[in-house]
Amino acid sequence: MQQPAVNIMVKAARAGGNILLRHMHRLDALNVVEKDRMDYASEVDRLAEVAVVKELRRAYPEYAVLGEEGGEQKGSRGASRYTWVIDPLDGTSNYLHGYPHWCVSIALCEGPEPVHGVVFDPLRNELFTASRGSGAQLNDKRIRVVERKDLAGATVATCFHPRERGRLAAQFDCLRQVMSVAEDVRRGGSAALDLAYVAAGRSDAYFEAGVQAWDIAAGMLLVREAGGKVTDYRGAAIGPVHVAMQGRQIIAGNVRIADALQKTIAASGYAAAF
Repeated sequence: MQQPAVNIMVKAARAGGNILLRHMHRLDALNVVEKDRMDYASEVDRLAEVAVVKELRRAYPEYAVLGEEGGEQKGSRGASRYTWVIDPLDGTSNYLHGYPHWCVSIALCEGPEPVHGVVFDPLRNELFTASRGSGAQLNDKRIRVVERKDLAGATVATCFHPRERGRLAAQFDCLRQVMSVAEDVRRGGSAALDLAYVAAGRSDAYFEAGVQAWDIAAGMLLVREAGGKVTDYRGAAIGPVHVAMQGRQIIAGNVRIADALQKTIAASGYAAAF
């Protein structure tokens, strides 16, 4: 049985997802802004976040909010030990190009640690949920990371983040080393879905640099609760999930693959670039 907070998160994710679905057929008419170089947001991102926050606030007005579009917002009683961390549209570029790979991501953090996570793919009606200590599910069915022992034959997801183009040469060197062992590399364009797919065993591993708190808060909990491991490029645990978390690197997979991928990244010199 899902926790009450998760039920509210699911309702909020579906509310945001419905807005995204309704606007899919008028992409040419959307107002789009470039927040940073090759980093875009649209009016739909904002509308979806408003819908998500409305549902969450209705049930838990005292909790703080950290949203990609709205930034930090205090709870009704001021500072709170609990924070909703929201990406109303993870994969905005995919969405704006009509590429069907994007989602709504919501995490509830106690202090810096995610305790509940929801990643919702409206197009496929796939709902990934996790609660700390209670496992991870896809549409209410338990999911686990794959049991592969090493990178040989693995499929690895990654991304070429706009904020990380200055390290592109180092990333390509790293990819060459990864591809000398792995079967293939996937580039989906949604960090939250990449992590959810690792949790569900659809991808063997995932790594990316430049991620923000709202990109990974829910997904990293999914991976952990599915039996996986999440670290940075140096093998250290991911630090606090909050607004000051800028340009973080992340590796996710089962324990063996995450360790093997981390060693490959370090050996290529990519980890030293940070």
